[in-house]
Amino acid sequence: MTEQKKPPYGIIAILFTGAFVAIFTQTLLNIALPSIMIDLKIEPSTAQWLITGYMLVNGILIPASAYFIQRYSNRSIFILAMSLFALGTLLAGLAPTFAVLLAARMIQASGSALMMPLLMNVILVAFPVERRGSAMGIFGLVMIVAPAIGPTLSGYIVEHYSWRVLFFIILPLALIPLALGIFKLKNLTFQNRELSLDKASLVLSSLGFGGILYGFSAAGQNGWGDPFVVGTITVGVVSLVTFIFRQLKLKEPLLEFRIYKYPMFALSSAISIVVSMSMFSAMILMPIYVQTIKGISPIDSGLLMLPGALLMGVMSPITGKLFDKYGAKVLAITGMSIVVISTYFFSDLSMETTYLQIMGIYTIRMFGISMVMMPVMTNGLNTLPMTAYPHGTAMNNTLQQVSGAIGSALLITIMNTRTTSAAKDLALSGADPASILKTSMLEGINYTFFISTFIAAVALLLTLFIKKPTKVVTEKEKDQVYKQQPVTES
Repeated sequence: MTEQKKPPYGIIAILFTGAFVAIFTQTLLNIALPSIMIDLKIEPSTAQWLITGYMLVNGILIPASAYFIQRYSNRSIFILAMSLFALGTLLAGLAPTFAVLLAARMIQASGSALMMPLLMNVILVAFPVERRGSAMGIFGLVMIVAPAIGPTLSGYIVEHYSWRVLFFIILPLALIPLALGIFKLKNLTFQNRELSLDKASLVLSSLGFGGILYGFSAAGQNGWGDPFVVGTITVGVVSLVTFIFRQLKLKEPLLEFRIYKYPMFALSSAISIVVSMSMFSAMILMPIYVQTIKGISPIDSGLLMLPGALLMGVMSPITGKLFDKYGAKVLAITGMSIVVISTYFFSDLSMETTYLQIMGIYTIRMFGISMVMMPVMTNGLNTLPMTAYPHGTAMNNTLQQVSGAIGSALLITIMNTRTTSAAKDLALSGADPASILKTSMLEGINYTFFISTFIAAVALLLTLFIKKPTKVVTEKEKDQVYKQQPVTES
């Protein structure tokens, strides 16, 4: 079977629509949590599980996505994913109690976890290497812009309506791509490989990624010395190490760690992890700063991040075309330099820093990130053989979830520790009690951004080692992917 001359844009458009809605929902509740706490009479530590639980399910299920993508058609996976997502959205809007709402969010996440690896895999199969940057640039619009727009919409809805309206707005948006998937979507990546799902690997993966995600998320609230946090992380690490060694011995692993024998893929993973950890500093700390210290409303807090999100939306396709022309190295070095400098500026915030200044620095920072994330990820995936794409996309998405949770927990812990220390020093110096809270929190935020600057600098250093892949995909490999029959390893 010969290579497709024209990429199936209709199929990709349907997948893009579903992925956008699913990823958009991931950050929708960030600003709505205070309203949910009041309505359902729950504490902040309990409400936070609506975010953490979503990440936990993603972290557990994404590793299994490589199995599903190789075993079933893109149409079957898409319909299942969007059905679960729509069901979870409906239950969340009607949830009478927190327990039902949390269960609904986890059902949502189970659908969302399959969407991103599926979409990325279809793009890798449908487009030749020389046009992949442009396609992945559009993909970047979904991956980064969708969750960035979520807080803006959430702030407006929560300020004028009930938080439940958020889910009732999302529901029809989820049903549209589901209907298109049922009636219009055709198979592109149907491989029908006779794989067996290794249940022991699935359990170890769940305990490993789930334990680490839960432990690092809980550490931000309970502290790193909490016995339950230490125990959970220990179980997670031991399970993950056991999981990795098991995958290296299996003929058909749940997650293929042997893809790290490709140096550029390993480098792209390392850079993506560090960038994700650094990126979370602004996404988490800025709402705290503008709402708690500056007294800015939730909707204005969300609007502050909107220009950065829109700029990333404009830049993603442009960055993709630049990647096709110049490669990842120039873009990544330029982008990370911008991220390092803008993050350093955030470490010098004050009570007098204006709204427009904050918006400007944040927008410039997001501009830098838009030049790094997708080019680096695509460069790494381009080094893999086509039969390894499902494992590469699953690995990338898993690491993003894990590093995002670890990064957010680490930065919140640093902020809390520094804030507590600064508050004690201010109290001993006889400072005005009314100003101690805001002043100490400002010190904690600035210090955390300073640490984040060094984290970003590590990623900048790693970008210096990026090389353009020289791998040429053979016609045999292409046929293995496109044929609707069992695929053999090449």
